[in-house]
Parts: sequence; structure tokens; C-alpha cells
Amino acid sequence: MTTISTAQQERVFAALDNFRIEVPSWGFSNTGTRFGKFIQPAAATSVEEKFADAGEVNRLTGVAPTVALHVLWDLPKGKADVPEIKKLETKYGVKSGSINPNLFQDQGYKFGSMANPDPEVRECAIKHLLESVELAKALGSRDISIWDSDGSNYPGTQSIRRRIEWTAEALQRTHAALAPDQRMLVEYKPFEPAFYHTDIADWGMALALVHKAGPQAKVLVDTGHHYAGQNIEQIVAWLLHLGALGGFHFNDRKYADDDLTIGSIDPYQVFRIFHELLSDPEGAADVAFMIDQSHNLKGKMEAAVQTVMTAQEIYARAALVDQNLLSELQDKCDLVGAEEHYRGCFWTDVRPIAQEWRQSNGLAADPLAELRAGSYVEETARARGKRNAGSVASYA
Repeated sequence: MTTISTAQQERVFAALDNFRIEVPSWGFSNTGTRFGKFIQPAAATSVEEKFADAGEVNRLTGVAPTVALHVLWDLPKGKADVPEIKKLETKYGVKSGSINPNLFQDQGYKFGSMANPDPEVRECAIKHLLESVELAKALGSRDISIWDSDGSNYPGTQSIRRRIEWTAEALQRTHAALAPDQRMLVEYKPFEPAFYHTDIADWGMALALVHKAGPQAKVLVDTGHHYAGQNIEQIVAWLLHLGALGGFHFNDRKYADDDLTIGSIDPYQVFRIFHELLSDPEGAADVAFMIDQSHNLKGKMEAAVQTVMTAQEIYARAALVDQNLLSELQDKCDLVGAEEHYRGCFWTDVRPIAQEWRQSNGLAADPLAELRAGSYVEETARARGKRNAGSVASYA
């Protein structure tokens, strides 16, 4: 497919008009792997600098109006930090997005947080979750995004069944504290840091837990949290069908949870996921698009802008699909015809139409080129360079 029809252009513009994606605060700071960090002079060194960077990404792209916050890293004083965060929202033109509790960094969580055999540790984890809910209320944030790293490394060392019960209890208590307009998003991951069993290892386990927790609990899909070759779009279709899909953490991977920039390895997979969402617009209406990447080698700002643009452009490709035509071809079992229409949309160069959409909305046609041509990265590197140079590269 080389030409875009008027109907397709209208679908693409309508899709882009509604497309929003959340950037993570931690994507702007010095991050690394378990082996260490490589320091970047322009990396954010404070929550204000994270908001400044997020605001610049939104200014350039126009579709990233919220920034995800990590409670331990961005709100270490709890509610005492809320007034300052609200000032930063006004100053930099971006709002607080999902609130992310930390259930993996405290030394007490060595053997688990929500599912630790020690009831005092479990209670500490639940207290942190409840505090996170209250922080979200104070900031006007809808989603509390929970990643649970709990599990075990050796067979027989933990009771898998009791840990299910403990995890379910913690999530039920957290759900009970939600305001009517809030949601609890439960993420899953097959392994790492637990290497024998992880308490919430796949979408079925997450689904069972959210059903038990209550109606405001949904499943969060991190595209890096799957076994190699797993059909993620089928998982998305099932969760949509069941009304249980709450949101995404978008990234890409080659081997495991590599947290690479979206579409850098398999853009066709992202296309297939977006197609499932666009084929069920009513079911996908409240699904949150969020980024969770480790910009360890790429420049923080360049990686963030590149990611947002790539997500927009792949979403535009998915919007090219004529759902009525595709359904007809599927019903006739015209395998080649259906696949060629589907693949043809993926192979279409949508960059010109995406540029046209941006210009029609008063944005730069190419936000990444504008960032690279501008002085923002150089200025922040000069302002933050000494602080970053003085930081110690620590093991993550």
C-alpha cells in the first residue's frame, strides 16, 4: 500500500486526536542495569527537573500531558511533597499521572512484600499501598500502578498457595481504600528478580487477583513482561473482551525485560497490539498508554521524544486498517487478502500524515529534529552536569 485514501486519512487524524501517552519520571534520571549506571550530564537530578523534561516532551509532541510518579523516588516525604508537585504541574504544564508504589527496594522486602511470610512486613507493604492511594487522591491521579516483584528462587522454600492468599488480601485492602473515580492496575511479570516462581507471573494470575479485589481493579500489560514468542495481542484481546484491561507499560525487548525504546526491535508487534485496541474502541476507551523504559545509553530526552513519535506513528498505521473490509475478508477465509490488507497498512509510510497532523495542531512536524536542533539538551547538561558528575554510579 503506497497511497492513503481520504477515508484512511480521516481515520488516522481521528485516532491521533485521541492518542495520549504518559511518560515516566524515572525515564529522565540516571538509570541503569543491575550492574550499574552510566551517568549522563543532562539527566534529571530532582523531581523538578523531571517535570521540566516531561513538560518539554509534551511541548514538542503535544500528546504526553501526564508524567508517572514513583512514590519512593519522587514523593519521599509523602503528602508533604504534594504542594510542591502541584506547583511543578502549573509551572511545566504537565499533570501527575499514575502513582507507582515501591514494593521492591526496602531491605525488609528481601523475602517479599505483600506475600512476605512475616506479617509485620506484609502490614508495612499494605501501609505503603494505602499511603500511595492517598497520595493519588491528593494529586488528582486516577491510577495506582502496582508491580509486585515477590516470589522465590528455590523450590520448596516458600508456600505458593499461602502467598496467593497474602497477595489477594493486600490487593483487596488497597482496593477498598480507592475513591470512586480511582483504579488499581495490577502488573505481572514471569521472572526477575524471582527466578523460581513469581507471585503474579502472568495475565491469568493478575486477572484472578483483580477479580477478587473488586471492580476498580484492572490488569496492566507491560510489553516486556512476557516469554519470548508469546502472543501479546491475544492477551490484549482477551482482557478487552473481559473488560479487564486497564493499561500498558510500553517498551521493547530482544531477550527478556530489556526496557528498550518502543518499536526498536519489533514494531509489528506494537502494530498488532494497537490494532486490537482500535478494533474495539468502546472497550479500549479507558485503557491507559504509559511508557516504562530504561534510557540507559540513549539520551534521555531524545529517547522520550523518539518513543512518543514512534508510538504515534505505529498507532496511525493501525488506524489505516479498514475494520469492515478486514471482517469481510476474515469471514470469507480469504487468508491472503486479509493478511495483505493488514500487512499493507503496517508497511505504509505514515510519517507524512503524522507530520501534517502535528502541523495542523501547531506542533513541529518533526519533534525529534526540533529537539536535536534546539538548545534544551545542551542547556540542561550545563546546568546539571556538575551534579551528575558528582554522583556515584551505584548498582541498581
